[in-house]
Amino acid sequence: MARTHERLAAGAPLLQVRDIAVEFQTIDGPVHAVEGVDLDLAAGETLAIVGESGSGKSTTAMAIIGLLPGNGKVTQGSILFEGENLVGAPESVLRTIRGRSIGLVPQDPMSNLNPVARIGSQIAETLLAHGLATRRDVDRKVVETLAAAGLPDAADRARQYPHEFSGGMRQRALIAIGLACDPKLLIADEPTSALDVTVQKTILDQLERMTSERGTAVMLITHDLGLAAERASRVVVMNRGRIVEQGPARQILEDPQHPYTQALVKAAPSVAAVRLRPEVFRTASSEAPKPDIAPAPSARVIERPAAGAEPAGQEEPTPDYIVEAEGLTKVYKVRGSKEDFTAVQDVSFVIPRGETVAIVGESGSGKTTTARMMLKVVEPTAGTIRFDGQDVASLKGAALKRFRQRVQPIFQDPYSSLNPMFSIERIISEPLDFYKRGSSKERAARVRQLLDDVALPESMLRRYPSELSGGQRQRVAIARALALSPDLIVCDEPVSALDVLVQDQVLTLLRDLQREYGLSYLFISHDLAVVRLISDYVCVMKDGQLVEAASSEEIFTNPRDPYTRRLLASIPGNELDIAV
Repeated sequence: MARTHERLAAGAPLLQVRDIAVEFQTIDGPVHAVEGVDLDLAAGETLAIVGESGSGKSTTAMAIIGLLPGNGKVTQGSILFEGENLVGAPESVLRTIRGRSIGLVPQDPMSNLNPVARIGSQIAETLLAHGLATRRDVDRKVVETLAAAGLPDAADRARQYPHEFSGGMRQRALIAIGLACDPKLLIADEPTSALDVTVQKTILDQLERMTSERGTAVMLITHDLGLAAERASRVVVMNRGRIVEQGPARQILEDPQHPYTQALVKAAPSVAAVRLRPEVFRTASSEAPKPDIAPAPSARVIERPAAGAEPAGQEEPTPDYIVEAEGLTKVYKVRGSKEDFTAVQDVSFVIPRGETVAIVGESGSGKTTTARMMLKVVEPTAGTIRFDGQDVASLKGAALKRFRQRVQPIFQDPYSSLNPMFSIERIISEPLDFYKRGSSKERAARVRQLLDDVALPESMLRRYPSELSGGQRQRVAIARALALSPDLIVCDEPVSALDVLVQDQVLTLLRDLQREYGLSYLFISHDLAVVRLISDYVCVMKDGQLVEAASSEEIFTNPRDPYTRRLLASIPGNELDIAV
């Protein structure tokens, strides 16, 4: 061990990966997931590995920590951690290193936390397994660990279960587990991909403080290039299992040399797209002057533009807005408490026909509750929603069925929103079958047309969701939403789980479909860079209230509310000047 310290003292990296290859055995033969990867990571350094889904970045990280699936193995190369080769090391050695020397923050907090164990007991298990606490002092150390990860009221939180935590709190709990043993290297696999920008910033600031204070090295696996540029000193770009480019973060992302890196940067809304491609999604209708939708932040209402002269001979003009929401309030009774919880309070907005209104805000701001009221999944406690001039609350029977056909959702998670037992053909045809649209032959033709609309081949029809990538699944979800030819689509975080290239494709698809079919969108998102790309108008929500509403350009160039300015300042990489 003394020789190891001598090497490190002489400047050897904490981690040295040399020419590793990873192979998976499948029923169709071996799959070469990673080939010839070389990288170094110094003590206290943050290294980001970026690339689209399937590029091999997570496989590389799992190979380092010895957590490849049973059908995967490292077939060549070496992985030196503190001078010790981990390739081929006994499982007993790897178990000692995991947690104690190399910590892991996995991507999905809900599937990586035990749902039937309290948060505190899950951290205690790690501390006790590595001999870093005794039964007598483990509770105190659990509270200290949770507090260090940025969780308020740590003692109370330790007694709660994962389902009682928000997404950001669950992610902090995973970080607490990953750092419980004070490891020398922390592998963070997409630690903030599903979190809003302010929570994301809080968590990343926490990681950065721990890195500097403890000298912890961080390997950050991410598809967010803005985050990589802002948080890492060096970036490794992977494509199809190989490293195509690596070097200083700013240099790589401000002046990418490899065509694949250039494509990533060009597609990334967090970095280049909002600044260099503001005209990408502009349609002919958006060239007209925008109505003044929020004359003052305190108004919390999007106003109608001044009425002009009606066309001659038109007795009943088409409404300017497909949706008019006024004074929306939603109050929930809290079991075991005398106080009610107000999720949404006095929110008013409109959705112009054929355009996109985005609602942004932190987790718990009320944006998803507002979307659910729009879908008539939950009823407002107060206020009204008019869809095409009709009060939604009054719709019943046949009128309600027509409303449900004209308003369709696209959900956040393409993995859980599709029935895994249905073929793609059945998933897309289900709405047509339920509402008995056309004959069976006409429905089959409609399904094929929808598949073509979302740029998927007809060969997909016989496949199942498990056989598709995340981007392909989200395209299927979009096709299903389009099946009944709706007028309004409510998009709830439709691209937050996708990598930048697929995200770019889906956003372009949504705008193309809007241009072709005149669709209106209510777009719910925490990703402000995506919102700037897709939206015509933006409503900013905080603590259930609308604090600012204006055109997208005005929100992003001249935000009036301090909260909006804070959200914009939290966008990863928003200070970068990237030329693509």
